[in-house]
Amino acid sequence: MKNSKILWLLGLVLVLSAFLAACGGGDDTDTGTENTDTEETEGAEGAEGNGGEPDSVQELNLLESAEIPSMDSSIAEDAVAFNILNNVNEGLFRLNQENIAEPALADGEPEVSEDGLTYTFKLRDANWSDGTPITANDFVYAWQRAIDPDTGSPYGPYMMAGTIKNATEVSEGDMEVSELGITAEDDKTLVVELERPTPYFMSLMAFGTFYPLNEEFVTEQGDNYASNSDTILYNGPFTLTNWDGTGLTWTMEKNPEYWDAETVQLETINVDVVKETSTAVNLYQSGEKDRVALSGEFAMQYAEDPEVVKELEPTLFYLKFNQERNGEETPLANENIRKAIATGFNKQDLVDVVLANGSLPANYLVPTEFTFNEAGEDFRDINGDMLPFNAEEAKTYWEKGLEEIGETEVTMELLGGDSELAGKMDAYLKEQLETNLEGLTVNLKAVPFGVRLELDEAQDYDIQNSGWGPDFQDPMTFIDLFVTGASHNLMSYSNEEFDNLVEQAKGELAQDAEGRWEAMAQAEKILIEEDAAIAPIYQRGLMSLQKPYVNNIISHPFGGDYSYKWAYISGKE
Repeated sequence: MKNSKILWLLGLVLVLSAFLAACGGGDDTDTGTENTDTEETEGAEGAEGNGGEPDSVQELNLLESAEIPSMDSSIAEDAVAFNILNNVNEGLFRLNQENIAEPALADGEPEVSEDGLTYTFKLRDANWSDGTPITANDFVYAWQRAIDPDTGSPYGPYMMAGTIKNATEVSEGDMEVSELGITAEDDKTLVVELERPTPYFMSLMAFGTFYPLNEEFVTEQGDNYASNSDTILYNGPFTLTNWDGTGLTWTMEKNPEYWDAETVQLETINVDVVKETSTAVNLYQSGEKDRVALSGEFAMQYAEDPEVVKELEPTLFYLKFNQERNGEETPLANENIRKAIATGFNKQDLVDVVLANGSLPANYLVPTEFTFNEAGEDFRDINGDMLPFNAEEAKTYWEKGLEEIGETEVTMELLGGDSELAGKMDAYLKEQLETNLEGLTVNLKAVPFGVRLELDEAQDYDIQNSGWGPDFQDPMTFIDLFVTGASHNLMSYSNEEFDNLVEQAKGELAQDAEGRWEAMAQAEKILIEEDAAIAPIYQRGLMSLQKPYVNNIISHPFGGDYSYKWAYISGKE
């Protein structure tokens, strides 16, 4: 980096600091899975420490940037919940330390039929936290509950429809839940029937929506199920304690009933919700917390600190453009208006100065370094960058769009999170867009993550600062979010050609690796470059301070963000 660039950036930091102070600061963007709908978290974790053997009190002190919206695995749709679910429960498979899906509650690999449509799993001997044996019926009940339209699961239909036999018909109320393609031959034998061959099926089995549930316990709890830590059963490395359903603090404790308890070293994990980076850093420096994520001036300040851990996540943040609100078409129904906003803000400066944590400017939907073909080629290389920042082009799109909708001025609401980082980022976006698009007024609306999810579901917003972390290791986990009628497509976007390409990639091209990738790449190009249905912002990088005595926290590219199963404390004074 040249000296002139460094000085320019430092000057921009000062300008931004003054600007953000004038705007009243704020909080962060979303995290939230759906991993996942995701929120820009400030409680992110690192990976390995300095090694050694566990030789201290096995207690880990962490931060989260948002409350837990729900711990019901059928209802959960955010990164915070899925991260905790990944540590207090598990399914047939679990992502290991190398991020390969390996048998967990499954006793070895399944038997797969020649046509790739039937999987037969044998279950290992394992118990719930109350000592009750886990059976194949627990999976049948959980999957049927998640796909039942009366449950209102945001993930059940999304994850199962078109994959598990009859899932689409069941989710639409045209079949009984008993007709879903999952049966228990006996307590230890589970048979799953697929609608079509699914290349990524085994990684799905590590995802939270597919975890088992004990029917008797859930039924007994009724409406109170998962309302606090005492109304949930656990089968994972830890149990959740001291959570009242809404609070800003909770604990995870080692689960003595876990089938692989001898691997688990940590006895206690204490978690507090802190939304201000300055407060989080102070807690870290005082020794009260073992890890804290950094951004902006804090990332710059600690960039060379020996306790910094850096990683690039396959998590993408973007602006959702709502084309219809309260039954009326919005200015965002105009393609040129969308393209103007998509190209109207400087992403490089955003990641360099506002985030400053190793994030990358994103002119794409499917992240870089996420999925590769058999030749080792990154899916990202097919389309490269699309609709990058260009102030002059943005102005041209904007003027044409205003003429087409018959307006000279437009006011839009930008919905974002209430954490410190979200506030800074949204303030930056407002300044950029209002400067580059004459006649545009952006009103910021900062709300807690749970409220943002509610407004998203009601389609009650104009522009939304949103994010997505993958649910399985395949481009489809990003691409099919935006098919017509998809649960995440709450913005009235529809393109028949896009839908057909996604359907081909899931259907006739499912076993044609090259043709499937080409179809998905073409769909991505339509979504981003041709329609500007969303405006990608950045791919998240994480820069965290982590105490050197913390070891073996495993970061995952999809599902729950982190596993503490293998973590331990060594060398703490």
